[in-house]
Amino acid sequence: MEERGAHLSARRVPRRLMRIDVNAFLGAYPYRRVPATSPDGLLHAMTRAGIDEAWVSHLPSLFWRQPMEGNAWLYATAAREPRLKPVPALHPGLSGWEGALGEAADRAAPAGRCDPLYYGLDPTGPEMRVLAAACGAAHLPLMMAVRLEDGRQRHPNDRAGELPAAAVRALIRSDEDLRLLITHADRGFIEEVHFGSTPEEAARLWWDVSWIWGPPEDHLETLLGTIGIDRFVFGTGQPLRIPEASVAKIDLLDLTPAQRAAIDSENTRGGLLR
Repeated sequence: MEERGAHLSARRVPRRLMRIDVNAFLGAYPYRRVPATSPDGLLHAMTRAGIDEAWVSHLPSLFWRQPMEGNAWLYATAAREPRLKPVPALHPGLSGWEGALGEAADRAAPAGRCDPLYYGLDPTGPEMRVLAAACGAAHLPLMMAVRLEDGRQRHPNDRAGELPAAAVRALIRSDEDLRLLITHADRGFIEEVHFGSTPEEAARLWWDVSWIWGPPEDHLETLLGTIGIDRFVFGTGQPLRIPEASVAKIDLLDLTPAQRAAIDSENTRGGLLR
């Protein structure tokens, strides 16, 4: 940015506003060595990238038979650091998930997460529909990832499928109070879901920017224009992805300060967390 500062318009170098990363992880990844997976490592990366707050999920438990067993550690870790907000795992196919959802609401967690294909669940099956209804009734947004890594770099043992766009459409249609936060989605996936949903359904869907191509491709700019800035929130996918990539793709767009603030934090605080 310092090198390019003289060539960027004032609109492209916005004054510093709050930045909330809705898509971050803590803990080791089983398929390769990943740096900055500890709380201290994540906080350092957040400071480096100018991120004020991160919604964190427990990465190892995504691969456990009982992913909700990681929630206690996640809550305890977040309680020691106010910049971290816990996103607990919810597995509707296992006993105790209703209690985990209730605890998430009691602790004012910003969202709960369920990744059905990692959990061995049908993403449109009865368990997921029950979870969708329960999250809607509890006014708790449900977070789901389309993928965690590019298929070309995945370990041979990492065989979980990618979340289908049709499943997202089916879930948002299944309960009128459900709010979905979908991470790691690309332009084609987002367009398929958005334009296949009613306006009311689309208004309860939010997308993080971590997997959307920025400049020199026009994917993010196109989506902001066709779908609307109010549907997008800032997310990085760190530490599996470099957080500065999400910062840079927004820095390079010609956004007003209000538009930048909407993506960085206001859509999260005023829309998703309403």
